[in-house]
This record gives sequence, C-alpha cells and structure tokens, in this order.
Amino acid sequence: MRTARPLTAASLTLASAVVLAGCATGSDDADPAAAAAPETLTIEHAQGVTELPANPETVIVLDLASLDTLDALGVEVAGVAKGNLPAYLAGYESDEYLDAGTLFEPDYTAIEAAAPDLIIVANRSAAAYPELAEIAPTVDLTLDWTDFLGSFETNTETLGEIFGVQDEAEAALTAIEDRIAETQDAAADAGSGLIVLTSAGEVTAFGPGSRFGWLHDELGVTPAIEDVEAATHGDPVSFEFLLETDPDWFFVVDRDAATGEGTETAAQILDNELVAQTSAWQSGQVVYLDPAPWYIVMSGITAVNTMIDQVQDGLS
Repeated sequence: MRTARPLTAASLTLASAVVLAGCATGSDDADPAAAAAPETLTIEHAQGVTELPANPETVIVLDLASLDTLDALGVEVAGVAKGNLPAYLAGYESDEYLDAGTLFEPDYTAIEAAAPDLIIVANRSAAAYPELAEIAPTVDLTLDWTDFLGSFETNTETLGEIFGVQDEAEAALTAIEDRIAETQDAAADAGSGLIVLTSAGEVTAFGPGSRFGWLHDELGVTPAIEDVEAATHGDPVSFEFLLETDPDWFFVVDRDAATGEGTETAAQILDNELVAQTSAWQSGQVVYLDPAPWYIVMSGITAVNTMIDQVQDGLS
C-alpha cells in the first residue's frame, strides 16, 4: 500500500474533497452497493469548488496531462484539444473525438453543443475556466511546479475518484513512487546536474522548484546551482554561464523539437567551444530528454513514467 503523503498548502488547493450529495433510492431489497453510490460529487480544485455527476459520461479534456492519465486508466472521453498531441496520444486526433479547439483557445460553440457532463482544464487552458464553467461543470487541475509529485498525485487521485477508478489510480501511483525511489538511488552518487531548454538558438536554465525542477526535487539529481530563476521558461543564460557552472550532467529539453519551430536542434545549439569544455560534455554526460512528456504533456501517468525512464537510462 502506498504511504499517504502529507499535503502542502499548494497541494491542498488542488485536493479532491469528495462528498455524498445524493444517493440512489430504491426498495428495501435493492442492491446495497448501488444504493450507496453517490449521484453527485463535490470537487475542490485550483479555481474553486465544482459539483458534478458521479462518473460523468460526456467529458471534454483541455489538458494533456489529464488526458494522459485518463487514457492510462482506461477512461473514455468525448472531446479533446487537438493540434499538438504527442505520438502516444495521437489516436485522439480521430474524428471519433470532438475537436474542442486548442489548449489556449477552446472552441466554445462546439463544446456547448456537445452538452458535456464535465470539462477539465489545467495550466495552459486555466484562463478559459470562467467561460467554460458557464457551459458545464468544470474543474481546474493545474499542476503546482513547486510540489510536482504531490500535485500530480492529487490530480491523479481526483480523476480516479471522479471516474470510479480509485484502485487503478492508486496502483499506478504506488508503482511510480517505487520507481522514483530507484532513481533517487541512481542519482545519489551521480554528481551535479543542470536542466537547460533550447529554443530559437538560445538557452535557458532551470533549477529546483521550477517547471522541470522535479528532476532535483523528486528524482534526486543534485542541482549544479540553486538560484536559477524558477520561471515558466527558465532563466536565460549564456554559454559562458554553462562553462562557469560546469555541471557533471546536462539534462536538455529541445523546445523547438516539441513545437515544430526553429531550424537548429538542441545538439547543434550546444555544440560550441565553450560548452565543449564543460565536464558534462567531455564525459559524454548530456541527456537529451524527450520534449513531448517534459515540455508538452508535463505530467500524467504515462508521461511521468517516461520521464523517469529517461533519467534512469541517462544516469546508467
């Protein structure tokens, strides 16, 4: 059994408070389990409290991490934000699923016409919450970078509760916690690491508590520097900074590869005489992380497992 994690204040903001709002009624000889099943749930989330039908049937997902988790748990959805789905979720591009617009620009008309029982938003689509909440019950499962694992676990447990797949969600989280412990063991003696993102020929760096900071905070890689600005797109840095910081490992996210923009790869951008003098480069300890889970999806059961795989493989 997975040990329960104490929730921080940030985690509590996202916590799922599921209460019985109504029960099925029937005769005295009705199935007791069916009689006890709640008809509605009350969910506390990042932008408030929302009442919704238990186990909703028509679901619109405007968050790739939530789509990832629901896909892994075998939960069907009616519509998704299309246009930038990673390869492992490409099946949702099918006409079988409503095109609900993009993560930043939902198709409100199409969503309203679908008469959904539930709409799910998160980091990129959170700004659309007020208007979407006028259409149907909407929950905001925005991920908290400063408590990545706690926030991810809370969101997964919330989805498990909503769709009645608590056991499956709990099993997935237990397996992930076990794998994180393995990664921490591998990272303990690996030396220092620096997370960098490349885009349009430039480099930005990330540290603990940042968008990619769970590499340090949860997976246990020692940060090469502590005071990197924890901004969404990192702290812009020079190649001189990379040499001065001189980490034992570079963990690299190629944003342009994720978005289809730019003409230079991360490997090309970093291949210069300054970076070549760093310990990481000279030791061949440069790990190019798959930008689909790290930059596009950001969390979700499959993405988190993939991210753990890449760090473990890189350190081995």
